[in-house]
Amino acid sequence: MSDTNQKPELPDHLAGNPRSPHYVAECFEYPIGIRFNGKERTDVEEYCISEGWVKIASPKAKDRYGNPMLIKLKGEVEAYYQ
Repeated sequence: MSDTNQKPELPDHLAGNPRSPHYVAECFEYPIGIRFNGKERTDVEEYCISEGWVKIASPKAKDRYGNPMLIKLKGEVEAYYQ
């Protein structure tokens, strides 16, 4: 009984932006959940488990290209497939 639908292991550092060097397309074929400081977060753009931070989009601030600025929050990070 082998599972042909094996999910790839989630990396330590993952970004949701395809232009980032930390973007792994195979991981985004399945829904990913992020638990930050014990609470479920749905607005995470990038995370690093070993360094203990997540980046979320700022609600108002934009960069010069019109993309939302990212805010880094530090704490305990846990990533998993939903």
